[in-house]
Formats: sequence, C-alpha cells, structure tokens
Amino acid sequence: MESPKKHNKKIQEGGFTLIELSIVLVIIGLIVGGILVGQDLIKAAEIRATVAQVEKYNSAVNTFRTKYNALPGDITSTQAGAFGLYSETTLAGTAGHQDGNGLIECGASGAVTTPIGECLMFWRHLTDANLIDGSLGVSSADALIAPATGVVTATVNTPSKSFPQTKTTPNNSFLVYAVNGINYYQTVAVATLTTAPAYTYNNVGLTPIQAYNMDIKLDDGLPGTGIVQARLYTGVNVAASIAAGAAANTCTNGTIAATATYNRVAATGGNDGSCALQFRFN
Repeated sequence: MESPKKHNKKIQEGGFTLIELSIVLVIIGLIVGGILVGQDLIKAAEIRATVAQVEKYNSAVNTFRTKYNALPGDITSTQAGAFGLYSETTLAGTAGHQDGNGLIECGASGAVTTPIGECLMFWRHLTDANLIDGSLGVSSADALIAPATGVVTATVNTPSKSFPQTKTTPNNSFLVYAVNGINYYQTVAVATLTTAPAYTYNNVGLTPIQAYNMDIKLDDGLPGTGIVQARLYTGVNVAASIAAGAAANTCTNGTIAATATYNRVAATGGNDGSCALQFRFN
C-alpha cells in the first residue's frame, strides 16, 4: 500500500493549481495592457512633439523677422549678405529668389511643387541664424543650394539634409510655400529632391487619427477649414483623399469642406497613412 507521503508528493508534482494559473494570466494581462498603454503614450508624445515643432518654427520665423526685418528665404540677397546669411547670385532679386515681397515662393513661377529658391533657402536661413536645430541646406555633397540656380547641387536622397523631419511618421518632411498670398508649412512624404527641380514621394503619410489630434490642438479639428487643413501626403497643396464615409486609405469623410471630418474609425482607415497637414504661418 502506497504511503500518504508519496501520494501527496505526486499531487504536488502534477502541475499548476488553478490559483497559480490565475495569477500567471493576471500577470500576462498586466504586461500586455502595459505595452498597449505604453504604445498609446508614445503616439501621444509624438503628436505633441510635432505640434511643438510647428510652434517652434513659427517662433523662429517671428524672431528672424524681428532681427532682420524680413522673412527667412525671402530676405533680399543684399540684406542677407550684410548679415552673413546665405544668398543667391545670378537669380537674386527675381521672383521667388530672395525678392523681399513677404511670401515664400518656389522660384519664378511660384509653383509650390518645385524645390527651388526661397522654399529651400527658408530652412537654410533659419539654420544660418541658429534658430532651429540641425544644418539644413549646407551639405556640399548634394543638399547645398547652388548660388547661381537656387536648386540643390545634386539629387538629395536624404531629405533631412534639406528639410526638418516630422516627429510622428518616418520619412515625412516639413515644406514651406505660399498660396494666394499666404505662407504655409506642410507635412509631405518626400523621398528625394532632384536638380530638375522636383520631388519624389514615399507612400506613408500621417494617419487621419494623428492628423485630427494635431488639428484639434492647434485649430478646429476639421480638415477643410481653419488654419490647419488636410492635404494629400504625396503632393504639395493637393486636396486630401476623401470618401462619403469611413473607408480605407482615405483621409477625410464628406465632400463639403465646411462639414468634412477626419476618418477616425480605426478599423476602416483611421490608422492608414493617408493624410498630410497644411499649417498657416502665424
């Protein structure tokens, strides 16, 4: 006959009790919950950081204007040279090339889709004035702005050499330009700058949820009105993708600007990188 001691030993070696399994499951749940909460906190921090970037650039522009009585990029070549700032030569003073008219214009045509002239020098002048972090537009290998043409000296495969990058989505840059007499920043998924001059684009922008959270912090939370508006992520000042209702790969819902909303339904496109944002200077 088996002794009671041996019988009890077999029971103890048989496996976990229900209480032990419950404790393990609770611990696993806490770990998973902590990871999810941590991810949400990281995303929220990235959004706050990008909003802070816009505010920082506005502050830098206002400081530059106070100090030099002109806008970065638009400051005349003569005035820039007197302060030791970068300036163009051949085209200086012509439309979109340090013409001093108070608008950040991309070359003679004023087309916002070309990396040339004031739209490049804007960031170079803020760099020269030590008003932003980094060294933008100074790389002699490619990103240097050619004095005679106002374009980069070679194809730039690393846009962070020419433009600041957003804190939210990888490979997105802040560009500047003027439309209808107003200056704007825009997040754009730039891949390269060429000497053509032209941009090529990546395929990931801000998500509608990210875009909404930035818009509501700085403006009215609506994609078609106010000082912050939605744009297409692979283009400059191009209308955002829209749909009548929540749908994959669309930034906004509704075809009327005044009533359109961001596509914030996570399961049907809210987490797709389908948005860019345009911010009016202040």
